[in-house]
Amino acid sequence: MSKRQRNLQTIISRINSLSDSEISEVLDFIFNIEDHRLSDSAVESVDDDILLSLLTATENIRARQVFEWESTRRRAEAGSSKISRASR
Repeated sequence: MSKRQRNLQTIISRINSLSDSEISEVLDFIFNIEDHRLSDSAVESVDDDILLSLLTATENIRARQVFEWESTRRRAEAGSSKISRASR
């Protein structure tokens, strides 16, 4: 068995022993790692200093996240209103 497979099995066994709140914290940590990885790759492709500072500004990162949440919420509300109209 490869080292990666052993590591995955170890992670799975440890996750199974966590509470729901601990799993939520682990997921938040993973999402932060992914966001950091995405912002690092975006930073490498930007040459302009002003654009770079705007791209990495915490406020702008949060604003993009809020925008995505709002878009998802609106889509979910639109989908639920279509379902409720169809059931009438």
